Amino acid sequence: MRATQKTFIPATLFAAALALSGCVTSDLERAGLGAAAGGVTAAAFNGNIGTGILIGAAGGALCDDVGLC
Repeated sequence: MRATQKTFIPATLFAAALALSGCVTSDLERAGLGAAAGGVTAAAFNGNIGTGILIGAAGGALCDDVGLC
């Protein structure tokens, strides 16, 4: 797999998860979706998966509070 494909696929998945986060109604649902997106993105970039999950969950839960979703 080429380097551009390696970064394009996770970025696309993350963008899709972010777009879908507006379809869910509760903070818990958005946190779950954000955690999944954060974990997948961290794994794709060889980062710390646990940190990606925590950051994604926090971002998903708080995105409506700051007006992003």
